[in-house]
Amino acid sequence: MTIIRPRRRTDEAPLVLTTEPPRSLSFADQTAFWANLGVSLIGFTGAVYVLQPAGHPQLPILGALLATILGTVLGTGMVVAAGAVGARTGAPAMANFRGLFGTKLSYLPTLANIVQCIGWGVFELTVIAGGVLALTHGRVAHAPVIIAAGVLCTAMSIWPLRVLHILRRYVTVAVAISMLYFTVQLLRNPLPPVHGTSWSGFFPGVDTALAVAVSFVPLAADYTRHARSARAASGAAMLGYSVAQTWCYLLGVVALIQVGCDPNRIFDTFLGVGAGWVFFAILVLRESDQSFANVYSTAMSLQNLLPRVDRRILAGAVGALATVLALGVHDFTGFSNFLLLIGSVFVPLCAVLVVDYFFGRGRRGWNLDDNAPARPFMLLPWLLGFAVYQLLNPGSISWWAQLWMHAQNALDVHPGWWSSASLFSFVVAGLATGVLVLAERRFARA
Repeated sequence: MTIIRPRRRTDEAPLVLTTEPPRSLSFADQTAFWANLGVSLIGFTGAVYVLQPAGHPQLPILGALLATILGTVLGTGMVVAAGAVGARTGAPAMANFRGLFGTKLSYLPTLANIVQCIGWGVFELTVIAGGVLALTHGRVAHAPVIIAAGVLCTAMSIWPLRVLHILRRYVTVAVAISMLYFTVQLLRNPLPPVHGTSWSGFFPGVDTALAVAVSFVPLAADYTRHARSARAASGAAMLGYSVAQTWCYLLGVVALIQVGCDPNRIFDTFLGVGAGWVFFAILVLRESDQSFANVYSTAMSLQNLLPRVDRRILAGAVGALATVLALGVHDFTGFSNFLLLIGSVFVPLCAVLVVDYFFGRGRRGWNLDDNAPARPFMLLPWLLGFAVYQLLNPGSISWWAQLWMHAQNALDVHPGWWSSASLFSFVVAGLATGVLVLAERRFARA
């Protein structure tokens, strides 16, 4: 994918993969964008998986606080590293894997990302419908809200860079005011006592917060490729996303404790404060940027497979598909399993990408052409990191978890409170990639 075509004077994203991207996003644009992504209604409800990790007693409030901060900062760091690659190459996220794996093998992470982006897009549309349902006390039907939100998100994905400018100028300020208002209101009264807590689920809680952040790893370069500099892109992502997600999750923890940790009643907490519906409506409306990001990034992923197809056509098709799928979704059953599966795929993949780009072949310039040769050996550290993640945290899907539990017994691996699946898989995949990088250098010299 050699970017050679001249582009017309425009500040909008190019229509095909082979066109040079404009570098029009400032530090403020990007910080606002990542801050908006860090605040989500899913974050409020998803905080229950940090506060009460699957298979573990509830964490104390301090434990949930530390797990949120640690998981968010580590996950955001991975997003920053992946985004820095895109800011340097000017290529979207999935096209960068051409340099890592070769063009044909880059289709593997591309297909995985398409699945996860569509899944996230469906969840986000469902969240919007749930927020409207709470606002109207069930007086608005599910389908019209899904369709309206789907149309809005699809339209936003047609003009992505214009949307990012609008987010900075208007939406981010309104969201910050809403979050501050709810923080003050929810902390005015003391929290009820919580009994039977334990620190045994600390690292599973870290993994949950990390998995939410790291789900943006395969999207980051789609936006950082438009940054004016790699340094600005990295600083904006770290500042905007880490602060926003930490704030969002901690506010969710406070709200959950006030309703007895029942995620189905968490929105009642926000609507129960004075004028809460006004600020809650702002948060519901801004949820559309989450779905927009997933629709647009799915279109960019598809362009790695179809590099000469207009991204607007792809975005329209993806938005329509996500909308249709969301019409049949009404709850978040299995959401935690979905997060863990995403983390197990993209955490080690991020390590392989970053190590090879900054210390391996990427230093000399990756081949991003349509015919970039295959590098199948680079799949090995990715698969190794994936296996480590599953051994330490196989999730809760019955047949899948049993398979990896048998592997645990066979290898005499018994995870404890200290065993963070995300951190171990990232380190193992990174070290394995480093070994391959050194071997490749010596082979090249020979």
